[in-house]
Amino acid sequence: MHIAIIGNGISGITAARFIRKLSDHKITVISAETDYFFSRTAIMYAYMGHMRKEDLKPYEDWFWEKNRIDLKRGFVSKIDSQNKQLVFKEGANMGYDKLIIACGSTPNKFGWPGQDLDRVQGMYSMQDLDGMEAASDKNLKRAVIVGGGLIGIEMAEMFHSRHIPVTFLVREDLYWNAVLPTEESKMVSKHIVENGIDLRLETELKEIIDDGTGTACAAITNKGERIDCQFVGLTAGVHPNIGFIKESAPEIEVGKGILVDEKLETSVKDIYAIGDCAQLRNPNEGRRPIEAVWYTGKMMGETVAYTVCGKPQAYNPTIWFNSAKFVDIEYQVYGTVLAKAPENHTSIYWEHPEGRKSIRIVYDNKTSEIVGFNLMGIRYRHEVCEKWLKEKTSVETVLQNLGLANFDPEFYKEYETEVVKIYNQQTGKNLQLKQKRSLTAALKFLRKAVGV
Repeated sequence: MHIAIIGNGISGITAARFIRKLSDHKITVISAETDYFFSRTAIMYAYMGHMRKEDLKPYEDWFWEKNRIDLKRGFVSKIDSQNKQLVFKEGANMGYDKLIIACGSTPNKFGWPGQDLDRVQGMYSMQDLDGMEAASDKNLKRAVIVGGGLIGIEMAEMFHSRHIPVTFLVREDLYWNAVLPTEESKMVSKHIVENGIDLRLETELKEIIDDGTGTACAAITNKGERIDCQFVGLTAGVHPNIGFIKESAPEIEVGKGILVDEKLETSVKDIYAIGDCAQLRNPNEGRRPIEAVWYTGKMMGETVAYTVCGKPQAYNPTIWFNSAKFVDIEYQVYGTVLAKAPENHTSIYWEHPEGRKSIRIVYDNKTSEIVGFNLMGIRYRHEVCEKWLKEKTSVETVLQNLGLANFDPEFYKEYETEVVKIYNQQTGKNLQLKQKRSLTAALKFLRKAVGV
């Protein structure tokens, strides 16, 4: 059986690797972006000089032949599902028995005048990295970045690392406040400014000006201000890269993404979709239909591999988790922590006086069950938080054992006592911390949880 995979990102490559572990099927991975799989989340570090470009490849070039995974560089322009054929832009055809679509995302554009000029781009692909490198010459005096999400702050940090001035346009009144609660959003906004980045809140892009040669030379804001620049980064989110599906295979049902069931199968038999381009018809409670994050794409790749190899599995993501870094502030979230919390969610929020560390613990005030953790500049153990959330542990049990979650280095200062103190102030109780931070205690706790 021949299994073709469109896309060599984390989803497609995980699918290929697990199909090989489970079977002797013929596997072809197709990509128009690069010859070999690379770590998309590490692009920024290549630009910043922390890694060489070749270090972005998690596997040696010989890995693919050794594991009998064929790689094809090409652009699929049409899917002929009736005859099970892929048609390439270059003119060739390829047959398949089962098809996995893992074609990822593409940056949003909103019809801004000048959005297709040279030196105007997103930061998603290897070609985007090459574009930033090419633009970062002696003529680049300032970059303007549009959009206040995670990709925007990464691009700002990239330019900042080379001492290239950055103006950061964010339409909201605080950075990423559609996701972060107000206190954390204020913290990050302040930190961005402290690092010398020109953060313009409540400011939107209106137009990008052509210098007369088809290249960007300035950005005009909705406030009428002209900002002279030689690069414009469009980082106002991404959307599923499914234009060629809509055009060439209308029998494959789509919404915002390619619609899939719990087995990740599309409306057409033997065609599956995974990763950023897939939209779950019936997502688990508390999860979004489309989740463009690395670890869910990896999970989907593993799940679909079992299904196409005759061992069907339902995609069942665990608790929501995400992590990032806002210049120097690390960020982790586990479970449900909303920017605008519902009435039944109560937060215990502690912030360090220096304003670069915080702990937020959210619980259901009707049931006392733990709901989520939001951490800035402090790290908690994934396994411990996941166990508490899965088991709907009471907030007081969590607080009494909070030291088990602490993942900061051994001699870092602990702040669990301060968090418990805030809970006592909010509730009038006298709860005491039982467990101090200890790797041994945390391991014992986890072993007991899994019955080892």
